[in-house]
Amino acid sequence: MSQSLDLINNIDTLEQELATIQHTGSKRIAMLGSRHVPITHQNLIEMMTYALVLLGNRIITSGAIGTNSAAIKGAMRGDPNMLTVILPQSLRCQPNESRQQLEQVMHLVENPGNDNLALAEASYICNKEIISRCQQLICFAFHDSRTLLQTCQNAEDQRKVVTLFYFD
Repeated sequence: MSQSLDLINNIDTLEQELATIQHTGSKRIAMLGSRHVPITHQNLIEMMTYALVLLGNRIITSGAIGTNSAAIKGAMRGDPNMLTVILPQSLRCQPNESRQQLEQVMHLVENPGNDNLALAEASYICNKEIISRCQQLICFAFHDSRTLLQTCQNAEDQRKVVTLFYFD
């Protein structure tokens, strides 16, 4: 009985992944990743996001430096209206190097109710919200990026298509 349930779940997952791949219309794609990203990788993430926006996809990300900042740059270059940034805390809690970029974002969601939480905890909650809004997750992480890897697992549990790139 357990094997037949596993088979049904695998078929359901495969069916959903095939539908997502074949879907030629716009998608809501979450772009998340590490803050500690070399500039060459940031340039690639920016170009990928730019291309995704030009193809009509909506991008959802958070506001950290590194991966998320590169995704914001690419989306803003393509079409600022296709970008939503969800912050783990309020804008005033964001680092100065991020704040100037974030102030230019048209669709910015702040979470001031999380200002009293540790950043890791607020980020985990924020990532859950981002995943709930997307159809697909593209994530850039290291093998020890616990919060990001947990986010990928949460997305898979919700049957989202997950593409995970490792930096190491």
